Amino acid sequence: MNLNPQSIKSIYLVAICGTGMTALAGMLKEQGYQVRGSDQNVYPPMSTFLKKMDIAVFDNFDEAHLNPPPDLVVIGNSMSRGNPEVEIVLEKKLPYISLPMALSEFFISGHYSCVVSGTHGKTTTSSLLAWVLERAGKDPSFFIGGIPENFGKGSKLGRGEVFVSEGDEYDSAFFDKGSKFLHYRPDLVILNNVEFDHADIFKSLEEIEVAFSRLINLIPRNGHLLSCWDDPVVKKLSSKTFSNLITFGFNEDADWRAENISSDENNTSFDVLIKKEKFANFTTPLFGLHMVKNCLGVIAACHVLGLQAEEMRDGFASFKSVRRRLQFHGEAKGIKVFDDFAHHPTEIKTTLEGLRTRFPSQRLWAVFEPRTATSKRKMFQSRFVEALAVADNVILTPLYMPEKVPEEERLSVEKICELLINQNIPSRVLTADEGMISFLKENLRAKDVVLFMSNGDFNQIPAKLIKHI
Repeated sequence: MNLNPQSIKSIYLVAICGTGMTALAGMLKEQGYQVRGSDQNVYPPMSTFLKKMDIAVFDNFDEAHLNPPPDLVVIGNSMSRGNPEVEIVLEKKLPYISLPMALSEFFISGHYSCVVSGTHGKTTTSSLLAWVLERAGKDPSFFIGGIPENFGKGSKLGRGEVFVSEGDEYDSAFFDKGSKFLHYRPDLVILNNVEFDHADIFKSLEEIEVAFSRLINLIPRNGHLLSCWDDPVVKKLSSKTFSNLITFGFNEDADWRAENISSDENNTSFDVLIKKEKFANFTTPLFGLHMVKNCLGVIAACHVLGLQAEEMRDGFASFKSVRRRLQFHGEAKGIKVFDDFAHHPTEIKTTLEGLRTRFPSQRLWAVFEPRTATSKRKMFQSRFVEALAVADNVILTPLYMPEKVPEEERLSVEKICELLINQNIPSRVLTADEGMISFLKENLRAKDVVLFMSNGDFNQIPAKLIKHI
């Protein structure tokens, strides 16, 4: 759909309380549009933010909410046919678009678009890129599927030339089944890694490769593809680019590489080389080799954008990470509690290895809830065992809504525990409730490190545990 944003005054958002939709609503309001919307179970913090922005929100869905009809309707990813507001939009032939389409038409258009993509690490990497640009005085705009702690919000309208987007490969809406990042008009793409994920919409790794290939094919010939050269799938897909290819990673053939990596409890330091010549030394409060690679991608991107090493360093040193990305919840009686969004075996392993690097002599507990469409499937069962074996003690929860996965395809958390116990790693299955808190309280000791991992809220167990101990 070709829109003329100047001709639009009123915009209605169906499912306005989703994280991305709320951010979009705020950006549209800030730009002077009349904004209203609806959702089910309207509650804080989204309802509070929308009220503060003076955006009217209807509780529940009703076709009467679209009278008088708006100039444009944005339909959220969670909506489908049968929703009364979706039905009246189609029946009355009201103009409608998806969130990524709206982001592209109203905000990315006219900017230099930096899209951070890949199966893992894109939220942290896009947040880091936005923060480094911010500290360098570039005043970027951004739209990120998380809350960067340095900004305290997932979106920003800056006055600078650059727009940073987290390039999600998930689909856009029931009527727009292509990946979200295909709408983002990329000038520069950071591609970290490509693995199988999102089993609810992709049937195979090959289907995911097609989506990323399409993103690569959208970069103009004067644009830049920044590829992690440690990932074989990324290398394969990158060979088809028409843009300027820049590589990063630990691979000897990469353009941007890291050497002399060292860590203490507070920071990671490393030397950065470009074409085997030293570029600079960087220090960051991020941990793990995967985070060093994320940093390399950002350094290479900032170099393309004209920044010198001195302009980048402060952003890396002062970066506070992203909420629910290895977020430190607190410490009680010498026990440290962290919370993370990890749900794929690669993410679990690299996150645990990062903590192991940071606290090499302390007992590490991994508490994992299989919740996503992919993590509840047995295809990754052996890889979950390998990933969780980095820890000293493991707790798994029962599958979240197991009925969503056919019985013959379901992950067995009991089998994972059995295989870990065979490796002399104490493991058990516990429900995320008071029983889990009681068990941890009885078995944790001073200097232990506990990592909770789930793409849900884990029944607020991390915060509750700190209060109990």
